[in-house]
Amino acid sequence: MRVDQLLNKLCLVKTRTIAKKACDKNLVRINEKIAKASANICENDVIKFQLYGYKNKIKIIQIPKGNVSKNNATDFYKIMEREKLEI
Repeated sequence: MRVDQLLNKLCLVKTRTIAKKACDKNLVRINEKIAKASANICENDVIKFQLYGYKNKIKIIQIPKGNVSKNNATDFYKIMEREKLEI
């Protein structure tokens, strides 16, 4: 699954367009490498992204097969780090 789709499906960003723009601005990394929006995500990948005033680091536990409800979204990833960005 593409990283922009995954961030949107797991309710980590509001829209897929926001996820794509974050990738275009080099704000998303997969396993320490700068990610394009079309980069594929696998289980156990670590994603770092800077959005909405926070720096996040998550580990993907499972790739969703279809749509995911907000209540179940956290079953697919584990938050490893989250810190507020200095402005």
